[in-house]
Amino acid sequence: MRKLFLLILVLALGAGAYYYAKSKKDGPTGALVQAVAAVRAHDMASFEKFVDVSSVTSHLVDNMSSQSAVVGALVPGGGLMMGGALRLLKPTLAKAARKEVAHYVETGSLETAASQRPVNLSILGLAGKVVSPDSKFSGIKYATEQGEQALVGLEFTQPRYDTTMVVEVKMLHRGDHWQMTEITNTGELLRNAASLEKRRMLK
Repeated sequence: MRKLFLLILVLALGAGAYYYAKSKKDGPTGALVQAVAAVRAHDMASFEKFVDVSSVTSHLVDNMSSQSAVVGALVPGGGLMMGGALRLLKPTLAKAARKEVAHYVETGSLETAASQRPVNLSILGLAGKVVSPDSKFSGIKYATEQGEQALVGLEFTQPRYDTTMVVEVKMLHRGDHWQMTEITNTGELLRNAASLEKRRMLK
């Protein structure tokens, strides 16, 4: 779960998004620009101003735990580790996720010591099925603001299935800046990946 979150986060804050949105520094896409700048400066405090890591992780755990059947289809046996068991581990996973994100921001590396991982969920293979290292940023599909809330659709290639996907992130206005608080379509991404994987296996 944490690896999936990190991969999506790294892609969502990729160079493509940076160059696309650099002229919109006051809006929700501009907050992603500032988050990229914080990562490049290895500044975790500034990064957390624009990305609520705890909120994103909490929503991700909730969304994934409700998709146990889909996870089982993507990673044999993975569904058994989801649902109620994952919810019970939510506080521990959220804490570990923040440590891994901090490690990435501060060092630029996705690798962390095994001792930092409280539980070895066998869904790490799931990450590569949804967001692979070969995926590339295609553009901002949409950015809609409604008062203090905004939804930004970030489109990426999905080479494994010869298609594209859109990662939708929710942004909230925090007075003088916008902050990413949730990946809203985790369930949809998992279901689409499961369907595409099934189709690929049948060929």
